Order: sequence, then C-alpha cells, then structure tokens
Amino acid sequence: MNMEWSSSLLQRNSQPPETRRSFGILFIAVSVAIVLGTVFSEVAARYNLPVYYHVIIWLVSFGLTFGISYRKFRNVIFSVRHRMKNSLKWPFIAKTVNGLCWAAPFASIAAFPSLYPYLILTGIGLGNFSTFLLMKKYSGLESREQAIVGLLCIAFIPVTVGVSSTTLLNHNVVMILSRIFVALSYAVGGIYAVQVKE
Repeated sequence: MNMEWSSSLLQRNSQPPETRRSFGILFIAVSVAIVLGTVFSEVAARYNLPVYYHVIIWLVSFGLTFGISYRKFRNVIFSVRHRMKNSLKWPFIAKTVNGLCWAAPFASIAAFPSLYPYLILTGIGLGNFSTFLLMKKYSGLESREQAIVGLLCIAFIPVTVGVSSTTLLNHNVVMILSRIFVALSYAVGGIYAVQVKE
C-alpha cells in the first residue's frame, strides 16, 4: 500500500508546468534566504550584536533574495494567489487542520523554546505535507514539491534529535543545523519542481 502511494506520488502531477516551475523558483529562493539569514545571524551572534540586528538580517536576507529574482517572481505571485484561492474553497475542517499543522508547532515555540529546532522542522514538515494532501483531495492538484519539502523536514526531525543527543553540540549549533535542514528540504523540492519534465 505504501509502495503504491509512493509510486503514485512520483508518477503523477496534475499541476500546470508553469505553476510547478514558479513554486520551484520560490522554494529555491526561500532556501537561499534561509542560508543567508543563518550565516549572517551567526556572525551577528559572534559579535554580540543586539537582537534587533537579527531581525534586520532575516528581513534583508529574504528581501535581497526575492529582490534579485523579482522578474521571475511575477509568475510566482500569480501562482501563489491562484493556490490560495483554491484553498479558500476547502471545507472548514480542512482549512482548520491545515492551519493547525502550520501554526501549532510555531506557536508552541513560545512555551517550549528549548524545542525550537524540532518544532521548526515539525511546523514546516506538517504544514507542507498537509497542504499537499488537502490540495490533492479538494483541489485536484498534486504539489509534489511541497510533499518533498514536508517529508524531508519530518525525516530530519529524528536526525536532529539523534545529533543533539549523541554529541556535545550546544543548543545554538543544533538550531543552526535545523535551519540548514529546512533550507536543504526547500532546495530539493525546488530543484525537483524546476527540473521535472512532465
């Protein structure tokens, strides 16, 4: 059963090629922005810069990445709007489940800051994978790039737990590792979406 489902995931894609490519570009840009933000945040931490510098660094990282790719992002914006319109037509329970998958892990960070690395991976993993499943069920679209991102992030959770529990890495290094895993997941999903020939 699982093998049949995996085969289906890899063989069918009902998204228009333009939409798939647009999301691929978006995911690659997100990956690059996360890497830039992570690197420069670490530099800021080494120099003990105030917290607001970290906020500026992340804003600039995403703004710069998206700004450089502005022309390519015209189609991305249209595709995102179209996908959001489709999700508005979902049943209330579906929208609620999807919202909780995205928001609950991130909201939990305030209560459990020590679990930040795992909650980040959980939120992005469940958020993307639930969006894939619900979009397939209610919109008739297979956003396989989101399935890839979601499954990879979920798969990286035990890896992160294992690394943090079997090594002498401090919490900050584990946080950086989780961000790199998120960036890697988006990069793989984005490259797949851009390169697939269907």
